[in-house]
Amino acid sequence: MKKVSIFLAEGFEEVEALTPADLLRRAGAEVTLVSVGDRREVTGSHGIMVMADQMFADVNFADMDLLVLPGGMPGTLHLKEFGPLIELLRSFNEKGSKIAAICAAPTVFGAAGLLEGKKATCYPGMEDGLTGAQFSGERVVVDGNITTSRGLGTAIPFALSLITQLFDQEKAEDIRRSVVYGHEFGKV
Repeated sequence: MKKVSIFLAEGFEEVEALTPADLLRRAGAEVTLVSVGDRREVTGSHGIMVMADQMFADVNFADMDLLVLPGGMPGTLHLKEFGPLIELLRSFNEKGSKIAAICAAPTVFGAAGLLEGKKATCYPGMEDGLTGAQFSGERVVVDGNITTSRGLGTAIPFALSLITQLFDQEKAEDIRRSVVYGHEFGKV
């Protein structure tokens, strides 16, 4: 079974965390919502409280296949300031393991020095935070083991890309059809 951790910090963008969690679970991944704060209850940037599955210190990341950072403010800043997460991201990147971020969160990768020579994208206006990267305006960018995406409006394509990478294109297409994404109304 593929294992994924999605990190929640106070002020995270709810849709950018829960859409990948939902679609990855539909695909068969074991998804753990991980709090980087001091409690499991984490409030998003729009006041929606989510109960994380685990606290950061309680998770064994050794068998994770993918780490995902949702954006949102001030959630992205809290992720960037959480040293143990930065160390984990660097370790995953050094091994070539998959890491992904959406919206403002790709700037966490930039600040950690993970984007040098990589192609990446982010929320409009945050491009300066992609330190070392070549910016792309695409909705979702995959460069080696790093996936980045633009924002809430790209949460579904972001999640489908992650499903393709962890499973295959057929699984992503099955999930896309099952949630009626990307087709004219009334057609599946």
